[in-house]
Amino acid sequence: MARIDLLTFVSTLLLFLPLLTVADAELVKSEKFPVVVSTWPFLEAVRAAWRAVDSGSSAVEAVVEGCSACEELRCDGTVGPGGSPDENGETMIDALVMDGVTMEVGAVAAMRYVKDGIRAALLVMKYSQHTLLSGEGASAFSISMGLPGPMNLSSPESVKKWSDWKENQCQPNFRKNVVPANDCGPYKPNNGAMNVFGDKRTESCEMGEIEYRPPLVGPHNHDTISMAVIDKMGHIAVGTSTNGATYKIPGRVGDGPIVGSSAYADDEVGGCGATGDGDTMMRFLPCYQVVESMRQGMKPEEAAKDAISRIARKFPDFVGAVVAVDKNGSHAGACHGWTFQYSVQNPDMDDVQVFTVLP
Repeated sequence: MARIDLLTFVSTLLLFLPLLTVADAELVKSEKFPVVVSTWPFLEAVRAAWRAVDSGSSAVEAVVEGCSACEELRCDGTVGPGGSPDENGETMIDALVMDGVTMEVGAVAAMRYVKDGIRAALLVMKYSQHTLLSGEGASAFSISMGLPGPMNLSSPESVKKWSDWKENQCQPNFRKNVVPANDCGPYKPNNGAMNVFGDKRTESCEMGEIEYRPPLVGPHNHDTISMAVIDKMGHIAVGTSTNGATYKIPGRVGDGPIVGSSAYADDEVGGCGATGDGDTMMRFLPCYQVVESMRQGMKPEEAAKDAISRIARKFPDFVGAVVAVDKNGSHAGACHGWTFQYSVQNPDMDDVQVFTVLP
């Protein structure tokens, strides 16, 4: 009889061991997660994402709340409406959201008349089979799905910034190899070999010389909030929002809505966010590179530095940064051409902490 009782006890214990293992795993997760990581000291945006994810929201939902808070606050004047006028004085919105579980992505680019970039990106992901919508098509879709609009995205500050720029002969700008070189348009191609910038670098090509003008990107004239969130279940999502480079050529799309460039996430590995000279960075898909490097065994710091160095080798004057977070919540940043800061909140912190990364 005793032997039967012992067998019954052992059998019962074996049945419950898998359940105990799962419970232990969930306890470990709850101690490490949630985690919120964002480019720049956008403290209120991180707090908004933290409130959402700490209350049980999914990583995707928390990313949307965080980036939306930044849009409402117009972080640094480079996120949301009312900032970064293009050559015509108009503000447009780029945004992206990615689910690291399903690998679904929604994005909008050069979106006019709608201020809620990250929510528009979420609508693209939820209610279409597309990844990216652009221009007035993105606006029409977002409004049809319930977002407010159409509305003027300019502000008194952006209008004044544009007016001052016009009075300064539209300098600086993103044109190259055009005439007039030091004035407002209309512009025409300059196929000659004129060197109107004196100390600028040039190189020969069949049609004349290629201009290299100093970078126009800095922390106060072009910025992106790029945020990664790991929720209580250990699932990761990323999101971005920006109104792009100041004085950009109308129609320009930067790296903000480009998956793999401004942000990338994979539940099996981790996530990444980027900021800086999107026109250069998007040629290298730095966030995809970061995640793939972590997949191959690199730590977040190694992966971030590797991705930045790949760009710097080809474009030594570029300005940019990435922040990496692995599936366990470990994080690190790397930058080139400026001092970079990123923000983090996790269960070990009473509030958001800002980390500084030197070039």
